[in-house]
Amino acid sequence: MTQPAIYQRVLLKLSGEALMGRRDYGLDTEMVGAIANDIRDVVAMGVQVCVVIGGGNIFRGVSGAASGMDRAQADYMGMLATVMNALAMQTALERRNVPTRVQSAIPMSSVCEPYIRRRAERHMEKGRVVIFAAGTGNPFFTTDTAAALRAAEMHCDALLKGTQVDGVYSADPRKVADATRYEKLTYLDVLANDLAVMDAAAISLARENHLPIIVFNIHAPGAFAQVMRGEGAFTRIVEAEL
Repeated sequence: MTQPAIYQRVLLKLSGEALMGRRDYGLDTEMVGAIANDIRDVVAMGVQVCVVIGGGNIFRGVSGAASGMDRAQADYMGMLATVMNALAMQTALERRNVPTRVQSAIPMSSVCEPYIRRRAERHMEKGRVVIFAAGTGNPFFTTDTAAALRAAEMHCDALLKGTQVDGVYSADPRKVADATRYEKLTYLDVLANDLAVMDAAAISLARENHLPIIVFNIHAPGAFAQVMRGEGAFTRIVEAEL
């Protein structure tokens, strides 16, 4: 008998780089399809799913600012890149018969809905996947912070961050062979040790809203569904137990 999902409503945070596959830039349609398969399987478990995708595979605001662009202008360009990724994921999901809506924090009615909190909740209640695009709609905020914000607004049970590795490590395991993988951390552990999970604003927002953060490898087939059953390899970030 299949283990039931331990969460009923979750937000999945993906980096733009997760969609690149082996490419150096842009979208790998096979990788987008593989992630869409995993989301479809979780939706089939009866879990309500919303998604935030970064835009670093197309344009990264911080990099633009570092090369001399105005930071706010560069961040807006990065937000537009997230809309492109959201539309690509919507297409992949709908090809798999998963009803999906894209809501953008920057209104662009020709291609997607504006972000309306109660409408997004209603979509999820009807079994639709909602992809939140354009970050928070404001410069100087990352898509990690947008993910924590939307997860709190949607009253999600957990925020899942799909990464390139199977959890949080003391150092990059792809560069440091003896890096330690953590099974469980507190929000303060992440902040105090400057662990590269999410930016400080996102961690603080999750902490204030008692929102567990689950970090896992999005490229491991079926890992998303495994995490939903409490199985597989992942790191859980929660408040310290008294």
